[in-house]
Amino acid sequence: MGRAFEYRRAAKEKRWDKMSKIFPKLGKAITIAAKEGGPDPDMNAHLRTAILNAKAQNMPKANIEAAIKRATGKDATTFDEINYEGKGPHGVLVFVECATDNSTRTVANVKSYFNKSGGGLVPSGSLEYMFTRKAVFEFIKPEGADIEELELELIDGGLEEIEQNEGTLYAYADYTNFGNLSHLLEEMKIEVTKANLQRLPTTPVEFAEEQLEEIEKLLDKLEDDEDVQAVYTNIA
Repeated sequence: MGRAFEYRRAAKEKRWDKMSKIFPKLGKAITIAAKEGGPDPDMNAHLRTAILNAKAQNMPKANIEAAIKRATGKDATTFDEINYEGKGPHGVLVFVECATDNSTRTVANVKSYFNKSGGGLVPSGSLEYMFTRKAVFEFIKPEGADIEELELELIDGGLEEIEQNEGTLYAYADYTNFGNLSHLLEEMKIEVTKANLQRLPTTPVEFAEEQLEEIEKLLDKLEDDEDVQAVYTNIA
């Protein structure tokens, strides 16, 4: 999973390094979490995670509080979470997660991005088996910690794998163990810097550099859309 992981991470960081775009997306995640589980982060693990991820991107406290209020006020905003699946340039498989208050607008936009790239949407569920959902936690390696010992301790929370990139660790678990692993990391007083659910390709595919350039154009258009929360591919 090494090279594919590095590509996904680098590509995502490059595209998401646009504060004017990322804050609304993070705000939506906070609003959705607060609406589903309540506005108190101490009682709502998903809200705690959404706030954590927002802080990791230096989202101002006022923006975070405003996003929570949007879920609890008289004029509470309602977002529908919708997934779209498609094939892009050179047959790349793309899974798109959206949160929208206007599904008609969203599907029209997403469909146009695929069509203009020479691809198109596929029936819902067509790509489910091509991706596996994982809970991913990012945190700084505790000082003096032994990776193998840490891995053994986290297995009780559902840990499947740990990857290290310099001083940063990435813990992977099945998506059903998101809460278990999150709780265990809290108990161990390990400060998580980012946590989310990701879709990783079951069969990653290699693409030539010139092909990746065309694919990136589609991914950029998708991730620039205000309704798109996350985009996953089968790029290796």
